[in-house]
Amino acid sequence: MTRYVGGSVFLSLFLFLFLFLLFPSGLSLSSNQTSIMINLSRLLNNSALSWDVKKQPDPCSWKGVNCSSDSSSVIGLSLNGVGISSSGFLSLVCTIESLQYLDLSVNNLSGSIPHSIGNLTKLNTLILSSNNLVGEIPQAIANISTLSRFSANQNGFVGRIPSGITRHLRFLDLSYNNLNGSIPSDLLSQSNLHTVDLSYNQLDGLIPEDISQSLVRLRLGSNLFNGSVPSLFTLNHRLTYLELDNNSLSGVIPGGLASCRNLALLNLAQNNLRGQLPVALGNISNLQVLKLQFNKLVGEIPVSISQLHKLSTLNISWNSLSGSIPSTISNLQSLAHLNLQGNYLRGSIPDSINFMDFLLELQLGQNQLGGRIPTMPVKLQIALNLSSNLFQGRIPNTLSRLGDLEILDLSNNKFSGEIPSFLTQLGSLTQLILSNNQLTGIIPDFKPWVSVNTSGNVGLANVTKTNNSPEFMKKRKPLALAVILAIGAAALVGGVVLVVAVSFSRRFHRVNDQQSQSGEDLPLSQVIQGNLLTANAIHRSNIDFSKAMEAVADPWNIVLKTRFSTYYKATMPSGASYFVKKLNWSDKIFQLGSHDKFDQELEVLGKLSNSNVMAPLAYVLTVDSAFLFYEHAQKGTLFDVLHGKPGNASDWGSRYSIAVGVAQGLAFLHGYSSGPILLLDLSSRNIFLKSLKEPLVGDIELHKVIDPSKSTGSLSTVAGSVGYIPPEYAYTMRVTMAGNVYSFGVVLLELLTGKPAVSEGTELAKWVLNSSKQQDRWDHILDFNISKTSLAVRGQMLAMLKIALSCVSVSPEARPKMKSVLRMILNAR
Repeated sequence: MTRYVGGSVFLSLFLFLFLFLLFPSGLSLSSNQTSIMINLSRLLNNSALSWDVKKQPDPCSWKGVNCSSDSSSVIGLSLNGVGISSSGFLSLVCTIESLQYLDLSVNNLSGSIPHSIGNLTKLNTLILSSNNLVGEIPQAIANISTLSRFSANQNGFVGRIPSGITRHLRFLDLSYNNLNGSIPSDLLSQSNLHTVDLSYNQLDGLIPEDISQSLVRLRLGSNLFNGSVPSLFTLNHRLTYLELDNNSLSGVIPGGLASCRNLALLNLAQNNLRGQLPVALGNISNLQVLKLQFNKLVGEIPVSISQLHKLSTLNISWNSLSGSIPSTISNLQSLAHLNLQGNYLRGSIPDSINFMDFLLELQLGQNQLGGRIPTMPVKLQIALNLSSNLFQGRIPNTLSRLGDLEILDLSNNKFSGEIPSFLTQLGSLTQLILSNNQLTGIIPDFKPWVSVNTSGNVGLANVTKTNNSPEFMKKRKPLALAVILAIGAAALVGGVVLVVAVSFSRRFHRVNDQQSQSGEDLPLSQVIQGNLLTANAIHRSNIDFSKAMEAVADPWNIVLKTRFSTYYKATMPSGASYFVKKLNWSDKIFQLGSHDKFDQELEVLGKLSNSNVMAPLAYVLTVDSAFLFYEHAQKGTLFDVLHGKPGNASDWGSRYSIAVGVAQGLAFLHGYSSGPILLLDLSSRNIFLKSLKEPLVGDIELHKVIDPSKSTGSLSTVAGSVGYIPPEYAYTMRVTMAGNVYSFGVVLLELLTGKPAVSEGTELAKWVLNSSKQQDRWDHILDFNISKTSLAVRGQMLAMLKIALSCVSVSPEARPKMKSVLRMILNAR
């Protein structure tokens, strides 16, 4: 690795020296020279460079150089993430008057943008994101008539935005700077505009009413704007994303917003908006995300909200809403996140909520709700919060269905009786809050990773303090004896059934792999086919399908559950252990229609050869399930290491090695020769560890075998785990390489902060982006237990934090490619 980094630095110096020798007059090209695009980011990854100026005078013949055929005397420079730190480099580049494309993002450029930038009169794209640039945005940029995209987000720019800067632009991104003053009156009105992002600055004053009808995305959140929300919209407006959150806007929500029929996201949270929710909001038929939390809204929730059938997120928490929850809310069949906490809602939770099949999060705390708790949607995953209401009686047994739930908060109610034992069996539960109720009896044993808060229940006793009492022991012995007898009887019956099933299946059903051993006959009559995918002779001799199917029949062998899969540990007759992963067909998302295609896809994946990719070794296909075989990872998942038992977190050397390994695996998958292999669900839960320095990227087959078009609900509930899903997925519904980069950025933030992707309802990426606005406070983001080790470690972590921030950029276009991310990580040490 050291040799690679040193070679990259040497190669960088060589390339710059080469360019200076070739273009002695400031890298400028004469008008009769061939137009080229020099991508040094790509060249640094080219291991077969063979440049010879004398033998190859034509730039188009250089390896790694892309020539353009539709323009003349134009150069493009892409220097994304190559570590440039010279304050004078930008001035030098501004002498190349033929430049059309310039990308200097994710470097360490300092100083200000020189006024000579105006000399680049042919410039079409200027990307300066994620540097250390300061000063004001020069007026000269507004005079470049060819400029279509200007991105300078995540720097330290100050002062006012130049007037006329959007006269020619389609894309403007100046987010995460320190710009102040008001928005120029003409900035949003230009007919050519497509995207404007000025979020996370210190801009103030009024938001102009004159907004171009061609504008698609407008992000002005986290500033100091006052006045009212713009209302002069017409049916012709193309506005799709409007984010004005975290300002000081007042007045009412204008009904004119309903004219924007293309709106997919409306975020007006954290302002001072008053009045009632407009009934007209129900007419925005394409709306998918509605965020109005932390305002001063009053009145009832209008029934018209139930008309928003594409809505995936509804957050109107922390207002002053009254009345009851409308029963028609179950019409929102695409809803994944419902947050109504912190209001004055009363009455009972409507029974119809059980029919919201794709609901992942339900926040109803801090209201005046009571009555019977209805059956909850079985797919609740993130949280069920019923705290600080008027519920009473026993904790309902219907909650036992919530096997995927991570946080259950029933605190500050009047629940009575014992804590039901089924709560200990909720396999995904990480936090249980039962404080300040009227519960009695003994606190049952929960798994060590579950945080349980039972304070304020005077009738509760901890089992560890009472389980040695004579009365308890007298009750325990007959109970234990009964349990042992029951288990023995069940095992005997199960053994008989298993023997009969094996005998039956061996007579009538055999696996379609003629090269496998006779012990691979499967015991399940519904088996369709099974095959060994790996060419490795050791695995082929070790894997025993019958033994594996016995293992998956025993729930005690479950080692991990993810959104789409259940992992079992199967020990073969040879003593070797494997992961056997069960894919569930029940939700009809999987491509059941073509078993041949399933086999073909897995055959390709089984041939992948990368030390950081978890390739399938074999599979068994049944009528209602599929079972995939993998190498067993001794250390479990990255989630286990980072967020499991206290003291289990690795040192910086291990975390850095994990980051490198995951980046290498992703870069390999994205650059696969027959086309990129995308990950449907990348999280720390499906990154497995052979050792504390050897990660394996898992679940690589999901995007191949899952068919989102067969999902009957919101696609945002299909792709990815909460906290890792890129923000654009809610609107594009497409899994992309840029989306994978975002998910990797969240994993990188986990490694740097030690925090999980979602903590107490807050996404890690959003928390870090908010906290990183002041660069002098970046130290507070890092895991102090790791960063305090040495100044060298702290410096490396800060460099990695910069890379992570570029990966989780809100704009997909601003995120680097995985090969660039890998190179930046290698250069960070």
